[in-house]
Amino acid sequence: MKAAMLKAFGAPLVIENLPDPGAGAGDVVVDIVAAPVLSYANEVFSGARQYPLSLPLASGVGAIGRVRAVGPDATRLAVGDWVFCDPTVRSRDDAVSPDVMLQGWIAPSAGAQRLQTVFRHGPFAEQMLTPMENAVPLGALDPADAGRWCGLMTMLVPYGGLLAANLQAGETVLISGATGHFGSAGVAVALAMGAGCVVAPGRNAAALADLTRRFGPRVATVVLTGSESEDTVRMRAAAPGPIDKVLDLMPPLPDAAPARAAAMTVRPQGTVVLMGGIRVGLELPYVHLMRNGITVRGQYMYPRDAPARLAALIRSGLLSLESFEVSAFPLEQTNEAVVHAAEHGGPFRITVIEP
Repeated sequence: MKAAMLKAFGAPLVIENLPDPGAGAGDVVVDIVAAPVLSYANEVFSGARQYPLSLPLASGVGAIGRVRAVGPDATRLAVGDWVFCDPTVRSRDDAVSPDVMLQGWIAPSAGAQRLQTVFRHGPFAEQMLTPMENAVPLGALDPADAGRWCGLMTMLVPYGGLLAANLQAGETVLISGATGHFGSAGVAVALAMGAGCVVAPGRNAAALADLTRRFGPRVATVVLTGSESEDTVRMRAAAPGPIDKVLDLMPPLPDAAPARAAAMTVRPQGTVVLMGGIRVGLELPYVHLMRNGITVRGQYMYPRDAPARLAALIRSGLLSLESFEVSAFPLEQTNEAVVHAAEHGGPFRITVIEP
């Protein structure tokens, strides 16, 4: 099979031939039809983000494809099935606190790096070996829609945060980072889950206006000023009542003030979920959290059953993929796709590789 190989950080990806993978017990081999290219893939491949990966490998994170082969213990999956290749691979020998890696993308612990020696390559390739539980059936698909179904990967990240927050129908949720790639998807997912109101703060007035155009009056947008105390007041005032849940999806920032401003909007007994990329300390007032019974928790990706549950939301018509604008590139133009993704990121835009 052909694959776009990352051989060294800072070097272009190289198209090479690799041996076709085979499916053993607990495995699936998938023919990749479409794989998303994240907008910051160039930062990963250059080494700027310093992701722990064992090179060389075919990269990428998540994909849509068709089953080529299944292991002998498969009872439901069959050759030809359309599946989502869930990149969140968990070790199988500790159900309580498994090691986790994103296949083809990041292996942040010693255990995850051992997983990477088995499930090494990601979906920037014609075929991919994945754990059987990571091949999520999607039902019948028109091949022309495979690129748009890559939006499932974008939506899964905020979906995991909203599940962690235990968002209930009718509640008000604030999405911190709502004008970004994952944050804007979080607005769509929260509405599909029944949120009564989504508070969407940001500095990009045009992107905020687009959210209102797409989703209507259940979205309350807030133009941020950069003043932490004033922005907290503005966000609270935009909501029709108390803010029940806050989901932070801010990108890497040198200052945690925007995340703190959002966290301080939540009502007593409310929940704050941290899923963003901020890499500095987040100081929150101890007494405020204690006296108001506020829950603050981190969430990495999503639970194992989330992809199937989110696909069901899409199939039901409660959540639409039609908003996504897709730009497709063949495998041989993976480097061009990486550049395009960096230059054309943002809400509801997807760049995909179609091997």
